[in-house]
Amino acid sequence: MTRLLALLLSSFVLLHSSLSAKPNVLFILCDDLRPDALGCYGSKHVKTPNIDRLASEGVRFANTFCTTSLCSPSRASILSGLYAHAHGVTNNFTEYPASMPSFPGLLHDAGYATAYFGKYHMGEDNDEPRPGFDRFVTHKGQGKYFDTEWSLHGKERKVIKGYYTTVVTDLAMDWLKQQSSDKPWCAFIGHKAPHSFYTPEPKYEHVFDDVRVPYPATAFQLDDKPAWMKQRLHTWHGIYGPLFEWRKKFPDDRPEAVKDFENMVHGYWGTVLSVDDSVGRIRQWLEETKQLDNTIIVFMGDNGLLEGEHGMVDKRTAHEASLRIPLVVRAPQLTKEAKTIEQQVLTVDMAPSLLELCGAPALEKIHGQSWVKLVQGGDANWRTSWFYHYNYEKQFPYTPNVRAVRTDRWKYIHYPHGDGSPDKHMAEFYDLKNDPGETKNLIHDPKLSGTITELKAELAKLMLATGLNADTDKMPMDEGVKSELPDAKIR
Repeated sequence: MTRLLALLLSSFVLLHSSLSAKPNVLFILCDDLRPDALGCYGSKHVKTPNIDRLASEGVRFANTFCTTSLCSPSRASILSGLYAHAHGVTNNFTEYPASMPSFPGLLHDAGYATAYFGKYHMGEDNDEPRPGFDRFVTHKGQGKYFDTEWSLHGKERKVIKGYYTTVVTDLAMDWLKQQSSDKPWCAFIGHKAPHSFYTPEPKYEHVFDDVRVPYPATAFQLDDKPAWMKQRLHTWHGIYGPLFEWRKKFPDDRPEAVKDFENMVHGYWGTVLSVDDSVGRIRQWLEETKQLDNTIIVFMGDNGLLEGEHGMVDKRTAHEASLRIPLVVRAPQLTKEAKTIEQQVLTVDMAPSLLELCGAPALEKIHGQSWVKLVQGGDANWRTSWFYHYNYEKQFPYTPNVRAVRTDRWKYIHYPHGDGSPDKHMAEFYDLKNDPGETKNLIHDPKLSGTITELKAELAKLMLATGLNADTDKMPMDEGVKSELPDAKIR
């Protein structure tokens, strides 16, 4: 009897320990990933069974958006829970401030082993270790799809032969296999894919050869768009980048041009197939080591991508294809049944949500809010509007300043001049309920003037809640202003 009681007590202690153990975090971040390139978001052609399986066992957020559609600002917002004007990373050449708190840093302080592998892309020429990570493996700039030179925690630089997606997965798994079972871990994998210029693995080069990909209809529907969108057609991003810069006409509906566009999309899709393989490899290892159900798996993109919509192949703008990103979370601690969340979720929500799930201290004075309550039982106070913010880059002068507000139904976009002068012809307004593809600009519809006025006021209010005055809209903010950010959160 004594032995039986001892066995029962031992079993209880082990069970309690496993239930109370802090969860691991696996954060998989893709570059320029459109949701419609995944099966679980409705792709008819791109088969992503491993990512789809995560969605079928967890949460698929149907309406997730970046607050600045550009790699570095968006990644900094994911880490910090702040808008770009607050964390200071407003372009692709700026370092994440060493003094700026981040959710991996807080997890590290709470006892987690932390590591980053892959494209970090905050500081174009810096591949040295960053604060908050025990292991930091990255490269300068974008890296290459084949044979990238890696910096191994700043101690060694070497070219590792092979395809980027496979190599970054190998590097991450080597570290994961070294982790002790008595300490939780947080591992980031920053994929290059599907960033241009799209180079699939040889085994996926011809998977989509028989799939026809026409231009989106809005590629040729620019009559009601702001003038800058027509003027940019002859910039190199307007004609698909250096690979296609011999094209002087865009959009180009000649058969050979349509074929080039199709090949570009095929290449994009092909790189995503390798990412899905990577997800499958890591998931299998988590199952084999019995860590799967104690690991929060996040799969998301940093920003969207226009593939011909509105005459562009780029991001930066406030159009749906540029803003929308996929977000899938598998976490039994969050939900044990598959759910789809329709409410609008933002990149700035990731840090507070994951810290709450991990039972770690919260970041202070941030703009994001945790979606844990929203997923588990609903949140009557969840946001119904938010604002988008992008500032002109002198290195890439084809996109002006962008300010936008998006509600569950409406979107108002305007492009403030650098001198603050107004221009009524530099605005767009869409009814997303009836026109999700943003095919008709309603900015001059007199029947909607009252709604447009309300949206302008909402934009000003939302900007002010993050420390931006819509009247002056000064940027970047200095350190003194940053320290006085209001506690108000974007709803």
